[in-house]
Formats: sequence, structure tokens, C-alpha cells
Amino acid sequence: MPIKRDGEYVTFGQHLQEQQQRFPSASGQFSWLMSGITLATKMIASYVRRAGLIDVWGDEGSVNVQGEDVKKLDIIANEALKRTLGYRGNVGIIASEEDNDPRVLQDVDPEDSYIIMFDPLDGSSNIDVNVSVGTIFTIFRNPPEVIGVEKSVLQKGVEQVAGGYVLYGSSTVLVYTCGNGVHQFTLDPQFGAYLLTRENIKMPEYSRTYSVNEAYLHRFPESYQKYLEWSKDPEGGGFSSRYVGSLVADFHRILIKGGIFLYPPTEAHPGGKLRLMYECNPLAFIAEQAGGMAICGEGQRIVEIQPKAIHDRTSLVIGSRKNVEEMATFLK
Repeated sequence: MPIKRDGEYVTFGQHLQEQQQRFPSASGQFSWLMSGITLATKMIASYVRRAGLIDVWGDEGSVNVQGEDVKKLDIIANEALKRTLGYRGNVGIIASEEDNDPRVLQDVDPEDSYIIMFDPLDGSSNIDVNVSVGTIFTIFRNPPEVIGVEKSVLQKGVEQVAGGYVLYGSSTVLVYTCGNGVHQFTLDPQFGAYLLTRENIKMPEYSRTYSVNEAYLHRFPESYQKYLEWSKDPEGGGFSSRYVGSLVADFHRILIKGGIFLYPPTEAHPGGKLRLMYECNPLAFIAEQAGGMAICGEGQRIVEIQPKAIHDRTSLVIGSRKNVEEMATFLK
């Protein structure tokens, strides 16, 4: 059931107002920005629910900057976010996984300006078979002392103001953090509002569950192969496997139930394949705020990696703290 305060349900907007009261100098601009994200995700959720009825399944016919086939819903989700955020006067720069370069929206007050980066529809290749997909977003302050769009965008994950995702599954849930805990909201389609359903989420410290695409097992580095061999051995880890193939869905399960998610480097992608800025940074921010960990294949904290380009990729090990620490011993 949604969480009640003073007998009333807590909406996402009310929650943000409560958070801002802790900071007397807050201007309210962040709430206005977040309302653009929630509006866009409500629009995307509507399209996802009706995907088989309104001909938005399948490929759009082009290839994005990542070299991936663009789905019809990718275009719809990308445009929804760009349009809603374009009307927020405090958003200076947006960057999307689907676009080649960051985009300057408008001249804004440098003292209260934000950069938003997003993966508009993560896991969109699964939409035709009704598997959960999601939107991932991250928010940075636009540093007034930095000249140039590219340099402004290339910030480490530790500089994030907020990070979150929306999972379009059996229900539509929004999970976010702004550095003060992790909170989940569920979209009530009857009223069109996100209602608080989990507050201050804490990831279990350890769980005997791993998530990885084992079809590429023999292309993984030896350290990953040894870890997975140990995990599956009843005399070793004794783990069970849970893998959806949609990053947001796999991570959300681990956030709630614990475990570890692995996206190792391969021969084809020796540096890893997941996008650092759009996917790994916001999920790592959430994981750490919930008591978990997120590292790359070299053992470095994801949020401490200095990006060199907007579409940088990385390997990822993320999940419950003790699980990730255990895996790190194999990486060493």
C-alpha cells in the first residue's frame, strides 16, 4: 500500500517539497525540473501499455550512435523527454543515449542550471515480447566556470545531483535518490500520480543470487569465469541465477532482494559495453545510497571514473555490498 502521512498519500511532488525544506536556500527549481521527467515517463508508460494496439512495436529503420537498431518506442521515449524538459527553464543541457551529441536547450542562469542525461528506453529490444523496460536518468549541475558543452557534461558520477529510473513492468515504478536515501514511487494510473510506496530502501547486504548473460561465458575474462564457476558450485557459493536481459529490471530486483549483477568485458568489447554516463552512474549512485556497491572490472568505483567522452562504455559489477566485495577478490 502507498505510504500515508497525516492520513493522506504522499505524492512525488510532496516528497520533493519535504526534501527541499531541509535546505532553506532551495529555490524550487529542482522540483520543476523533476516534474518534466515524471510527465515524460507517464507518457512513455502509456505508450508501453498500448504498444501492441497502436503499432509502435518493432524497428524504426535506423541505427543510433551506439550502433544499435532504433525501435519505434525509442524515438517516442526520446522525444517525450526532450520536449517536456525543453519547457523547463532551468535545464541548460540534455544528452541522450540515442543522440550523437549533447544538446544546449537554452541560455539559463548559470547559478541554477542543470544537465540531464538519460537512456530513454533501456531494454527496448524486449518490448515486442512484453518484457519490462525502463527509463534511466541522471542530473548534474551545469558548472558555470566550465566553458564548452562537452567539458560541462563530462563529470564524474560523484558529482550527480540526482539519479533514478522508471521501470515499466506489472506496475510503473519510479526509483530515485538525490543523495538522501533511495525512495520508490508507484504510478497510480487512475489518478495519474506517482505515490510513495517504499521509503529509504536498503539493499540486503548479501544474497545468493547472480545475474549475468551466461551465453557469453567463454568470452569473459578468466576472473569472471572462475567467480561464476564458484557461484554455481553447491560446495562453493551455491547461488541461483536470475537474468531478465533488461538492465533496469535486473537491477530493480537486486535493489529489493539483493544479489549481484555482472556485465563483464568481452573480446568484442574489452572496455565493457554499458554506457557509463546514462546507465552505470545513476544506478551506481542508487546502489551506494541503498548500502550496496558498484565497481568496474578493474575494481574502481563506477562513480569515480572520469569520462573521456559522452558515450563512454564500461564493465559493471553492482549489487549487495558483501556480494560485490566477494567478487572483487576474484578480480584481484
